[in-house]
Amino acid sequence: MPMTPRERWLALLAGEKPDRIPTDYWATGEVTERLLRDLKCADANELYRKLHIDGVHHIGAPPTVSHHPDDPEADLWGIRHRDMNYGAGTYSEFASRPLAGVKTVKDVHAFKWPSPEDHDWEAFRDQVRRLPGDRIVRCGGYEPFLLYCGMRGMEQAMMDLLTEPQIAEAILGHLFEYHYRLNARMFEIGRGRIDLTYVAEDLGGQTGLLMGLEQIRRFLLPNQKRMADLARRCGIHIMYHTDGAARAVIPDLINVTGIEILNPIQWRCPGMEREGLVRDFGDRLVFHGAVDNQRTLPFGTPDDVRAEVLDNIRLFAPARWICAPCHNLQTVSPTENIVAMYETVYEYGRL
Repeated sequence: MPMTPRERWLALLAGEKPDRIPTDYWATGEVTERLLRDLKCADANELYRKLHIDGVHHIGAPPTVSHHPDDPEADLWGIRHRDMNYGAGTYSEFASRPLAGVKTVKDVHAFKWPSPEDHDWEAFRDQVRRLPGDRIVRCGGYEPFLLYCGMRGMEQAMMDLLTEPQIAEAILGHLFEYHYRLNARMFEIGRGRIDLTYVAEDLGGQTGLLMGLEQIRRFLLPNQKRMADLARRCGIHIMYHTDGAARAVIPDLINVTGIEILNPIQWRCPGMEREGLVRDFGDRLVFHGAVDNQRTLPFGTPDDVRAEVLDNIRLFAPARWICAPCHNLQTVSPTENIVAMYETVYEYGRL
């Protein structure tokens, strides 16, 4: 009897052997729309069934406030956004920095921060009541430094960690408080139905960490641990996302934050070689991703994709692996390459 997608993920997280390697799907909206057309699928559920994608069901309490009280054109955090056209679609980029002029901790506290109470809790309860039983359920997120960069500007945000640590701690404190209270309420309402939460920070660039380990350990890890501990107390597993060459911080993510799934495994980056990750962390982590969407998926052939998936099956065999692209599939990745990824792992990923 084949496992359900949820059973497959949970078996892997429990250290057991599922019937086959689980899969996941990350893509831009434009890619999903194209796949639905090309593969003649009515909706995402049909697409998942056709490509044997296990996937994740996301839930969250929708906000009841649409903009910041001081700026009707900004989001809850006071950040304006601008759609940037890249030829085959659009991305939303930060277009304002509401905390750029902050000079003191008092200024930080004076900002009108959003409230976790401003969410539709009845709508969330309805989401929980209507959850499908066959897919893994993810709820809640915490990626504060990305939001910090949007509110302060990336360059200033990086400088703050070195020159304005009190301001950094004050801003990060407000971001943590909001997300902790929001997640705590969602986790309690969804207790027993939520399987996974998402803790994230893009700590790695193409060649190394984007900030020093000292700064990561001071400003990010303690609150990541508190957020992960909250989830664990509710029986929820921890998925962690960091792009790039993040090898130097993985021991901290395991020992301090307590992560269970590491995404996305950009194995072409220094230190992220699959053999080394399996050797050093394979007994403590589930690896998620590892199908390269910087070279292979966009610019390779279907045969190249098949070869990479087969390499991953072989290299991750001593560990636990969820097959997925390294971050969102982009429009430059041909449909036939995406299909080759999922068909290959389905055909050869039997455990």
